Amino acid sequence: MRLCFLVEERYRHDGMPREVIRQLSAWGHQVDVVRPGRSLMRMSDTVRAGSHDAWVLKTVSGGPGLTLLEAAAAVGLTTVNDARSIRGVRDKALAAAIGRGGGLPMPPTYAAARPEALEEIPEAEFPLVVKPADGSSGRAVRLVPTPDRLRELRTELAAEDMLIAQPYVPNSGVDLKVYCVDGELYATERVSPLSSDGNARGRRVPLSAEVAAIAAEVGAVYGLDLYGVDVLLGPDGPVVVDVNDFPSFTEVPDAAARVGRAILELARRGGGRSKAALVGALHGPVRGPEPVPARGRVTATVSGGR
Repeated sequence: MRLCFLVEERYRHDGMPREVIRQLSAWGHQVDVVRPGRSLMRMSDTVRAGSHDAWVLKTVSGGPGLTLLEAAAAVGLTTVNDARSIRGVRDKALAAAIGRGGGLPMPPTYAAARPEALEEIPEAEFPLVVKPADGSSGRAVRLVPTPDRLRELRTELAAEDMLIAQPYVPNSGVDLKVYCVDGELYATERVSPLSSDGNARGRRVPLSAEVAAIAAEVGAVYGLDLYGVDVLLGPDGPVVVDVNDFPSFTEVPDAAARVGRAILELARRGGGRSKAALVGALHGPVRGPEPVPARGRVTATVSGGR
């Protein structure tokens, strides 16, 4: 197969996707790498029917790679994940609307183009977690305890184009990250980015049936095949606080080979989930948590231990 990877400069030296590219090449597939942030592209030549079996995106949220991926999808090329599904999670404000509309357990979300607008949020909603709508990898996530502190941050927050704010979910200070690869779910535990030790390495942990059902439903609601979900175990149960379309897959065993096989399978099928998933997500709630995955072949892989 011939595959095209769109890789932003930020990720060019990262294990994901570099190790996947190396694995696919070792299997005899041709992998072309395009760095959209540094290349002059003649769009009619770069994106043309029949040029590749699939296009794969690993880019920052606001990077130009998504535009190029959407151009590939517009001329009928297979993309991993579906380009419209990626757009639905890259914009965190849009992702919140889709997730809440689809019945996922997500906190209420406020969005504002100017930080002073967030000051209208009722004091009863504090403390807040405030972050850029196009954020990734825990960038610029802030815990804001009071309205006074929010006002103090106004100048700092003004550097972001769009902001979202969510009431803080009381938790143990540990995020549960669930990765979906080729229909299987893997859970890891990592210190929250709000912690002073937020960069601590994660570890694999068992995955409960309740969280597995929610993580599987995330794929159905957003129309994703390869993805990651950040979950907090709050006082009222699991809460989804972030969704990523092509995460690091940290601690997934043999991640490069597993992700590579998933990409090849999606390329052979001409794509994954229905492109209508985003539309369907806004009509009616999903099922309550059950130990039954949304897709028949999604399984929870229990690995590691406490």
